[in-house]
Amino acid sequence: MTVNDSIAAIVSAQRHFFHKDITKEVDFRLQQLTKLRLILIARENDIMEALRRDLNKSEQEAFTTEIGIVYKELSFIIKNLKRWAKPQRVKTALTHVGSKGMVYPEPYGTVLIIAPWNYPWQLAISPLIGALAAGNTAIVKPSELTPNVSALITAIMKETFEPEYVVSVEGGPEVSTSLLEQPLDYVFFTGSTHVGKIVMEAAAKQLTPVTLELGGKSPCIVHEDAPLALAASRIAFGKFTNAGQTCVAPDYVLVHSKVKEKFIAHLKDAITSFYGETPLTNPDYGRIVSEKHFDRLSNFLDNGTLRHGGGTSRDKLLIEPTVLDDIIWDMPIMEEEIFGPLCPILTYEDLHEAVQAIQARPKPLALYLFTENEDVQDYVLSSVSFGGGCVNDTLMHLATPFLPFGGVGESGIGSYHGEYSFHTFSHRKSVLKQTNRFDFKFRYPSKNGLGILKKLMKP
Repeated sequence: MTVNDSIAAIVSAQRHFFHKDITKEVDFRLQQLTKLRLILIARENDIMEALRRDLNKSEQEAFTTEIGIVYKELSFIIKNLKRWAKPQRVKTALTHVGSKGMVYPEPYGTVLIIAPWNYPWQLAISPLIGALAAGNTAIVKPSELTPNVSALITAIMKETFEPEYVVSVEGGPEVSTSLLEQPLDYVFFTGSTHVGKIVMEAAAKQLTPVTLELGGKSPCIVHEDAPLALAASRIAFGKFTNAGQTCVAPDYVLVHSKVKEKFIAHLKDAITSFYGETPLTNPDYGRIVSEKHFDRLSNFLDNGTLRHGGGTSRDKLLIEPTVLDDIIWDMPIMEEEIFGPLCPILTYEDLHEAVQAIQARPKPLALYLFTENEDVQDYVLSSVSFGGGCVNDTLMHLATPFLPFGGVGESGIGSYHGEYSFHTFSHRKSVLKQTNRFDFKFRYPSKNGLGILKKLMKP
């Protein structure tokens, strides 16, 4: 049996199982999510070990950014699912007196989730939780660049679910291509903008709806009134977690010229505090995922002026947290998303010019602003389009189930987390329940019908 035949059989089995209507029962969904939670707790050490092997994630980083966030997502969705799944009644228009409008959330059917390598556990399991909560069957395609996590996901899915309900399919781009050729009902992709375009093109051929969680160059603005030491710590946290391989990491820092030197001094202190004087020997410092990505990042090290870090180890795939000053917009490091532990510093004197520079580029996935001036906050937030972000912090907006997480424009389509995950994987079916107790004759062809309709539907 070829890869295509095998994948076609998986999709066919899932579509057949979905049409048995078992997954549409909310109690069944809750049972499956509860079962998933129990197995994840039991395999927590295995998850940590796989993340350590693939990306050298420390226990704290692994738990905070991969495991704990999944636990919270599961608990929140299990707690609220029955309420979200109930049909909702909507208001009745004057022209529809006597009727009742209802919105029924229903699952799409068979969902494909393509996960990335940078947060290979969280970004596979979190959307899966939403897909199952909404009542779908699911195929998970983990990243081949993190083989230990990928194998563990496959093992856990096999241990927890029947393959006609949930299955993990491992492999490279050829497997993803084959999956996208199948008659799927929804595609959820997390990854680069380049691959996102390929996914969307493939889905468009079958008119399959998509959510695309992409990336881009997320700006971080440090205004002159910002508390610099605190800002530097929070920016270092956001920039260098997972060795900078985070889709919502601050890609570059735009700092007011009056405070640039003080900010860089605090940033260097924060890096040393987090990772030590010699990060390349720190056993808990994350590594770059592959030689290809290491070489790409290394080519940026001669951009601008080196202010901190810059050390590398190709054998260990390590690059120190690095601060690059005197960066200008047309340098190579500013032409693509960095996705690594390199922090370019740009300066501004006029905030309007800084905002215009951001506006002139593709809409980013995140934006971070450090200022205590509410007028500045209002100006930046209302002027720049971006997926989501923080004022006086980094990354933390994606860790709450009460906020939707997603991009806009080139940084993505759609959002998820918490209730937004349920709605992402649900079709909202509109139904009008009409009364039979009486009938409005004026809606039918008649002499007086038009006059009455004009009164009811007047502008």
